[in-house]
Amino acid sequence: MSYVQRGRDYDRDTRYLTTRITADGRDGYPVEPGRYRLVVSRACPWASRAVVVRRLLGLEEALPMAVAGPVHDERSWTFDLDPGGRDPVLGIERLREAYLARDPAYDRGITVPAIVDVPTGKVVTNDFAQITLDLSLEWTAHHRPGAPDLYPVPLREEIDAVNDLVYRDVNNGVYRAGFAGSQEAYEAAYDRLFDRLDLLGERLTRSRYLVGGTVTEADVRLFTTLVRFDSVYHGHFKCNRHKLAELPVLWAYARDLFQTPGFGDTVDFDHIKRHYHLVHTDINPAGIVPAGPDLSAWLAPHGRAVLGGRPFGDGTPPGPVSPQEAVPEAHTPLGAARGATLR
Repeated sequence: MSYVQRGRDYDRDTRYLTTRITADGRDGYPVEPGRYRLVVSRACPWASRAVVVRRLLGLEEALPMAVAGPVHDERSWTFDLDPGGRDPVLGIERLREAYLARDPAYDRGITVPAIVDVPTGKVVTNDFAQITLDLSLEWTAHHRPGAPDLYPVPLREEIDAVNDLVYRDVNNGVYRAGFAGSQEAYEAAYDRLFDRLDLLGERLTRSRYLVGGTVTEADVRLFTTLVRFDSVYHGHFKCNRHKLAELPVLWAYARDLFQTPGFGDTVDFDHIKRHYHLVHTDINPAGIVPAGPDLSAWLAPHGRAVLGGRPFGDGTPPGPVSPQEAVPEAHTPLGAARGATLR
């Protein structure tokens, strides 16, 4: 995540590395299983999109993943979760090293997700929106049997339209509110955010999923904001007209997705909370991480199946998470339900 303050308004730094990894290798980087490493943080909503899509499509072996720790400084994300504080494959302590390997004069955001070319140690791309689409469209030879079509041709125009609205007013809207430099800018972002959430709630009263009768890219993109809403955006970013848990339709929709294999089993609430409350020292100078909210309600029945639709269509759910990539139980609603604490 990277942002710049322009006057009183918040602007996201969108100067991404847009090189693509494609089946035909037209940008110089062909799809090759095991050649690349997807670097993420489970704290980051933009990176979490890639984590969800990778798991839904079954790309774990074809595209290995490195998980950075949830807290970073101005020098970038670190691999402090790994033994010795180095990624065991790339051999680096900070993601910044892979960006500088690509461009020694690199002066843009050191962001996740990033895909690194292992042989050269260089970042290929950090264009988070294109990364997930390319996982669906360019990595098809390595999808698992039964993988869902997250970007079906007949629905792409509608998916793109929904994604544009959700990105502007919800995904980025919470940041516009949280990092606003004036009361006026904050209230404008706040109003747009909740107006959009109200419209999405109305849409989802008629349909189990945002577009069509199965999970698509649109659901992935909305989910990663909704799952963080009550833990960080409601209080930390002052998006406090309502909690997600007070918006019945969106709350049931979010629980439905959370309980779908590939979504909730990728979420680490401890990393989410520690990142926002410890990194954003301008918002939370005391560095106090909230003890709540209670996570166990994420496991409550959602009742959305009555609307029809099947999450994977004619496909199948992904299998169990590998032990190497499993989120610690204490960082999950299951841990909360068993009395664990996120501290």
